[in-house]
Amino acid sequence: MPKFVELWVYLSATPLFGLTATLVVYVLAQAAYTRLQQAPWANPVLWSVLVIAAVLLATDVPYPTYFSGAQFIHFLLGPAVVALAWPLWQRRAELRQRWGRLLLAALAGGITASGSALALGWAMDLPTEVVLSLAPKSVTAPVAMGIAEKIGGIPALAAVFAVITGLVGALSGKYLFDALRIPTDSTGWIARGFALGTASHGIGAARALHVNADAGAYAGLALGLQVVLAALLLPLLFRLFG
Repeated sequence: MPKFVELWVYLSATPLFGLTATLVVYVLAQAAYTRLQQAPWANPVLWSVLVIAAVLLATDVPYPTYFSGAQFIHFLLGPAVVALAWPLWQRRAELRQRWGRLLLAALAGGITASGSALALGWAMDLPTEVVLSLAPKSVTAPVAMGIAEKIGGIPALAAVFAVITGLVGALSGKYLFDALRIPTDSTGWIARGFALGTASHGIGAARALHVNADAGAYAGLALGLQVVLAALLLPLLFRLFG
C-alpha cells in the first residue's frame, strides 16, 4: 500500500496524470455512449467532464496540475474543428446554391443567441462582467474566451458558459427538433444540423455528425460561420454601443 500511495503522489503531480485521466475517462464514456445506442443523455463529453471533476475534487488535485497534462489534448481542439471542413468540401456544389440563405440564418441565429443571453443576464441583474461573458456562449470555447476578453468579460467564465451551452444543445436538440416536427428527410437533417451548430458549436456539431452525415456537415458550417460573425461583430458592437 505505501508503494501505491507513493506512485499516486508522483503521478498526480506530473503532466502524465491529466493526459492519462482524460484519455481513459473519455474512452470509457465513448464506449458507454456507443453501447447505449448514442442516447443524447449519454453524451461522452458531459460524463467525461463530470467524472474528471469528481476525481479532481476527491483526490484534491489542483486544476493547473491536471491541465498541465490535459493541455496536449486541448491543443487538438483546433485541428478537430478544422477537420469539420472536410464534409463541407464534399458538398461544395450544393453550398454554393444555398450560401445566401445559410449566411442569413447564421446571422439571425447568432443575434438571437447573444441577444437572448444578454437580455437574460441583465434581467437577472447579474454583474456586468458575467453578462458580457455570456454574450459569446454559442461559439467554440477558445474563441469565446478571446471575445470575452475583448469586450470586458471573464475568459474562463466564457469558456464555462460555452461548454454548458454545447452540452445543453447536444442533450436537448433531438427532443426539441422532434417537438417542432422537423422532419428527418434530407432537408430536415440539414435544418437540424445547421441549427445545432449555430446554437451549440463544436459539441453540438459532434452530436450531429454522429447522427447524420448531412446534419454533421451543416453543423460544421454553422459553427464556422458563428465563429467568424461573432469574432467580427461582437467586439465591434460593444465598442460602438457598449
